[in-house]
Parts: sequence; C-alpha cells; structure tokens
Amino acid sequence: MEIDSPASHEKASLFSRVRWWFEALPKRLTAEVIETASNTKRLAQDDPRRVTHSIKVGLALSLVSLFYYYQPLYDNFGVSAMWAVMTVVVVFEFSVGATLGKGLNRALATLLAGALGLGAHHLANLSGHIGEPILLGLFVFIQAATSTFVRFFPKIKARYDYGLLIFILTFSLISVSGFRDAEILELAHKRLSTVLIGGSSCVIISILVRPVWAGEDLHNLIALNMEKIANFLEHPSVIEYFKTSENGNSNDDKSFLQGYKSVLNSKSNEESLANFARWEPCHGQFHFRHPWKQYLTIGIRTRECAYRIDALSGHLNSDIQAKPEICSKIQEACTTMSLESSKCLRELACGVRAMTHPSSAKHISKAKIEARKLKLLLKSSLWEQDADLLAVIPSVTVASLLIDIVNCTEKIADSVLELASLAHFKSVDPTVSPEKSQVGQDEPDKPLTVIACPQVVIIVDGSENDNPPGPSTNRHLEM
Repeated sequence: MEIDSPASHEKASLFSRVRWWFEALPKRLTAEVIETASNTKRLAQDDPRRVTHSIKVGLALSLVSLFYYYQPLYDNFGVSAMWAVMTVVVVFEFSVGATLGKGLNRALATLLAGALGLGAHHLANLSGHIGEPILLGLFVFIQAATSTFVRFFPKIKARYDYGLLIFILTFSLISVSGFRDAEILELAHKRLSTVLIGGSSCVIISILVRPVWAGEDLHNLIALNMEKIANFLEHPSVIEYFKTSENGNSNDDKSFLQGYKSVLNSKSNEESLANFARWEPCHGQFHFRHPWKQYLTIGIRTRECAYRIDALSGHLNSDIQAKPEICSKIQEACTTMSLESSKCLRELACGVRAMTHPSSAKHISKAKIEARKLKLLLKSSLWEQDADLLAVIPSVTVASLLIDIVNCTEKIADSVLELASLAHFKSVDPTVSPEKSQVGQDEPDKPLTVIACPQVVIIVDGSENDNPPGPSTNRHLEM
C-alpha cells in the first residue's frame, strides 16, 4: 500500500491551479475584449468629436511625413524634417484655441530663441577659442535660470508656459550645437522652417476639418451649470420637503439630485477653456475681444450657489427632520423661493445659450419678496413658543440656505446681464411672441390700398351727466 507524500499533494494542487488558469484564460480574454469594445463605443458616443480629432491628428502626421519620404523635400530639409513630425505630435490639441496657442508659442519661441542663439554664438566667437565655451555656458545659464523663474508668474504660466519651455530648449540646442557645428545658421533655418511647417499643418487642419472651438464649449458649459442648479431647485423631492418631512424624505431619483456636484469641480475646466478661447479667431457669434473673463465671473458665482446647494442637500437628506407644524409656517415662502430661483436660473441659461438678453427680473423680484417675508417671520416671536431648539434648527437652517441661494441667484443674474451688455447680446421684446415676430418677418411689406367707404359721423354726447354739454362732451368724428 503506497502512501502519498505532502510533496506529491502540493505538486498535484499546483498542477490543478495551472490547468484551471489555462482553461479559464479564453473566457477572461473574451470578457476583457468585450468590455474594452464596450468602453470604446461608449467613449465615442459620449463625444463623437473625439473620433474626428483622432482622424485629424493622423491626417496631419501623414502630411508632414511626406517631407521625410519624398526625396526632393528630403534633400532640402534632411534629418531636420523630423522636427515637423515632432511639432505635430506635441502641438495638435483637441480644440482650435489650444492648437493655435501651442503653435504660436512654439513658432515664436523658436524664432526668438534661434535669433538669440545666433547672437550668443557670434559674441562667443569674438572672445577667442578659450573664452567661447565659457561665454556660451554663461549665456545658457542666464537664459535658462531667467526663463524658468518667469514661468512661475501665474499669467505667464497660464498662456506662455509651453513657449518658455521651447525657448529654453531651442536656445540651448543652437548655442551648444554651434560650438561644434560650423553651419549653425543653416541649422537654425531648418529647425525654424520645419517647426513652421508642422505648426501650420496643425492649425489649418484643426480649423478647416470640423473645428472644435473652446469658446463654444465654455459658453455651453456655463449655461449647463446654471441648468443643473435649476434642476435641483425645482426637483419634487426638494419642493415637497416641507410636506413630506413628517414621513421622511423620498429616496427616489437621488442620482438626479447629484448633478450639481459637477459644478463644484468645474473651475479648472472653465479656466482652461477661457485661456484657449482667447487664442481663437472670430467664429460664429463670437467676435474679436469677446469678454471671456466675464464667463469666469459667472462660473465663480455659479459655484458659490452650488456650495449652498450642497449644504442644502445635506440638510434635506439629514436624519434629523423638522416637525410638520414648524415646516408649515415657512412652507409657502421656501417653496416660492426655490421655484422662482430655479425659473430665474433657467431663463438665464436659455439667454446665454441663445445669446439674447434674459428676462429674469420678475422671478428674482418674487424670490426676493418671499425672502424678505421669511426673514421677518424668522425674526418674529413666532418661534418663541417652540421650546425644543433641535426641532427648530433644521427648518431655520434650510430657510437660511434658501435665502443665501436667492442672493447668489441675484449675483448670477447681474453677471449674466453684464455679459449680455459686453458681448452685445440680442434684445428680445418680451411683448412679442416668437410666432408673431416670425410671421412679421416672413410676410413682405404690402402696399396700402385705398378702400372706398362712405362718410361716417359719430356723435359723442355727454348729456347723461349732470353737467351741461360743452365743447368737451359733444364731439363730431368724421371718417
């Protein structure tokens, strides 16, 4: 009778695990391929412009590669043609503004650094064979230290950081290469030419082939953020809070209420889009020197409102709920403030999208009136009969936050009106409906026709009054 040793059991266990791993490998690979394909499809469907951008980058690289493949072009540029390929790789960005900004930064930095590098090389040659490397090293140190320090300035870092990097690189390459290479002028000329070719290809393709404008993205983002806040304020779970506090808040559709959270983290995206938009040329309804900074001001006001809403959401979903008799006292004022603020923000968002003057004054006026009434109610002796402060604090906190939201909404409205004035938004007559204005535009002006009608005499007699008829009571109107 044979007795199995522990080593044999361990080998059998290891063999079974390896066998199981190989048997499960095809299923795991299939699942990963399906998941990757699903993620790729979802990524493309979320923003189809990503697919277009990928195609544009491939097209630009294929075009500039001809300078390396085509022999006549290669004879003119040589190995320096690779700088054009490198320029396309590092310059081509998703939006026109980002591409144009990087392209101009790279071109101007290369031109300036090349000129200064040639000047530094010429001065170093005048110092003789011994002093030339010393001066070149000193020039490289001075420009690298100065340029690196200048990059710390916030405004320069926001718009010209990439240009300063290219300036440091190009100046160092030309200065150091010139010490060993006699054809330094030709080297600088080829580098500048290839950089201009690569940058021009990126800018032309980015503008002509389905352009993506950073200004439009910023414009739509600001309007979308206001709509997200409006959606929260008019959601039934917020409006019915004072009615349902007795039975507890409803947990339905909580994901919809979290839409405002993206507004809290939109600062970096807005600043990047505004920076890129300043580089873009005139397009559509966005003219030269469009007030992009005002969009950042609206974004700041919107985030301030979103922070209040975040605090309000925490109190609405809190375990400590207000008593129904307390909520009934402030229910009407709080509901009106929430709804009117939502309507105001929604009209502001629609006005920004359509680039028309928004008519939100009536909504903000109603909200402010209710806010003043609520303040008087909170200051009155109505609360003295409630001895339990824990029962009063939740309602008072929610009411105070809604008052702050009304104030933030008013600030947003003022900022949007200032944007409408600076950007020359269209004025819309609120008394004329869109259908009537459209009919008036579609129908051409018709000439007046003379209609023959008999003479009519209308006598207005004021004899019914006690006063005797006079010149002002008896009138004859002839037509």
